[in-house]
Amino acid sequence: MILGIESSCDESALALLSDEGAILGEWVQSQILKHAEYGGVVPDLAVGQHLQNFTPLLEIAKGEFDLRGCVNQIAVTCGPGLVGCLAMGISVAKSLGLLWGIPVYGVNHLRGHAYSPFLNFDPARKLDGLLPHLGLLVSGGNTLLFEITTSQKIEVLAKTMDDAAGECLDKGGKLLGIPYPGGAELEQEGKGGDENAFPFPRAFPEKDEMRFSFSGLKTSLLYTLKKMEESDVRKYYKDLCASYQAAVVDQLTRKTEHAIALNDYRSVGLSGGVANNQSLRDGIAEICKAQGIEFLPVAKKHTGDNAAMIAFASLVDSKGVWNNAEQKLTFNPSLKLDDVPSF
Repeated sequence: MILGIESSCDESALALLSDEGAILGEWVQSQILKHAEYGGVVPDLAVGQHLQNFTPLLEIAKGEFDLRGCVNQIAVTCGPGLVGCLAMGISVAKSLGLLWGIPVYGVNHLRGHAYSPFLNFDPARKLDGLLPHLGLLVSGGNTLLFEITTSQKIEVLAKTMDDAAGECLDKGGKLLGIPYPGGAELEQEGKGGDENAFPFPRAFPEKDEMRFSFSGLKTSLLYTLKKMEESDVRKYYKDLCASYQAAVVDQLTRKTEHAIALNDYRSVGLSGGVANNQSLRDGIAEICKAQGIEFLPVAKKHTGDNAAMIAFASLVDSKGVWNNAEQKLTFNPSLKLDDVPSF
């Protein structure tokens, strides 16, 4: 079995997978409420929370499984992420690896998200018949279109030039008076609103512009609100939320549709925290249905940072980092999606 460990930001997470990829157990301690008080993730606070959380999580996991007896390797996030947070997870992994005498593999967090849609399937199926695969990874820190080739090589097709989509939704929510993290509540507030009430910009609508940009959208909302009376903001609040979200979703779905035309993809995946947004899920699903392509949205419980995707990625990549004598595994906070860690 494989023990996955994730601590790249504000989630302390463990997961146990079989060597065929079946999820046997998951244990997560979220820090969202702690950081909400400050309007965003506070790195030092996150490190302290990881320090407090991992021992109780391991005790709970040990109460359900004989970890020392059944785990034969450990997969831990080594980047990208917050330096101190990554260091906490790697320290736990190294300690357990030495204690249990088993290998520890460093995993690229983004590759975990990239492979996470395949967690929905029977492990025996693996990736057969689903490649080449087009993936859209949308989170608070990343917005990427990528493909997984038939040889399982990951190639980035498009990325954001500035803000990530999740960051844009959260900051838009903040401008509209929604506390951090604002994306999910923004979606709820926009239900029933008119998506076309406010003509917020869509960056790079042309097919040959395979990139994303969201900073102009955030600025547009700021100036729109400045021009409005407070009474009008209250009156058109749902329309503002709906129109702003629609501008984000429209850019994401439009670029995904453009990317589909570039290759004969067998499947399309949607992952990352923003994959929880139902409008985005519905939009990509509609495109895939029209094109006759299998749509693989990550399960909603695995849209955020989780250890199951880290353990699964170590299985799929079959590449990691291990030096039993010197324990050279370390963190790399600036890893890119197409980087397989090597130290």
